Amino acid sequence: MAATSTLAAPAADVPHESPGARAWRRLKKRRTAMVALGILVVLTLLAVFAPLIATHDPTQQSWRAVRQAPSWMHWFGTDEVGRDIFSRIVYGTRASLSAGVISVAIAIAAGVPLGLLAGYAGGWVDALISRITDAMLASPFLILAIALAAFLGPSLQNAMIAIGITATPVFVRLTRGQVLSIKMEDYVEAARAVGNTKLRIAFTHILPNVMPQLLVQGTLTIATAIIAEASLSFLGLGQQPPAPSWGSMLNVAQRFLSNAPWMAVFPGIAIFLTVLSFNLLGDGLRDALDPKAK
Repeated sequence: MAATSTLAAPAADVPHESPGARAWRRLKKRRTAMVALGILVVLTLLAVFAPLIATHDPTQQSWRAVRQAPSWMHWFGTDEVGRDIFSRIVYGTRASLSAGVISVAIAIAAGVPLGLLAGYAGGWVDALISRITDAMLASPFLILAIALAAFLGPSLQNAMIAIGITATPVFVRLTRGQVLSIKMEDYVEAARAVGNTKLRIAFTHILPNVMPQLLVQGTLTIATAIIAEASLSFLGLGQQPPAPSWGSMLNVAQRFLSNAPWMAVFPGIAIFLTVLSFNLLGDGLRDALDPKAK
């Protein structure tokens, strides 16, 4: 009896680990992903509490402080009309993160149902959706986004819509491919055999198993969307002046690279760190959510 109790005790001490807890435990072991997550948390706090963090009004001009170098008064210097660059970068974080997250949300909301329909229904429905997706993917991402933004008109909201529509085919193709492989699994066949409707099978048994891949792809696509928003703002199709945007700040700074290089350095670093952090976090999530990983 004593021997039996001794052998059974270790098994009782092992708690049941949920998939979310297991993924978080794996993610914490990846230092680069955790550093990236920390940077993104800081950027999110900057965007949320921008009025409290910014040291100056981001749109206030001062002809006495035109193109001043970084100092205690202006940590990142000033621009061509005397506006504080640090404050503009802090407020510009709102535009970049909003563009990335909202654009990807639009792409997921449009792409996942279409991919789910194409992969599960098959036939002419799959053929039609797949051909439209292939036609959109044949065009370069940024070129298509520029064309849509120019058609809709220059504004941050229209830039988000343009980027979201342009990113939709990526999620259509990803969802369709995952559905084609999952719908042949035994548990889906069992759900079909007990009388579940197609709609219930698609949203209850198939879609939850596609979510990890969508989460990883969404994180990576946010980085692409941020670059696209900066590019559109650089071309005058995104956030409109005097509202701050990293892309429009770089557009102005290109004329003063020799006299005021800080005007381009700090917005460039902000874009670089944000995009790099999303990419590193996406790579970490891909490893953490992989069921085959040990």
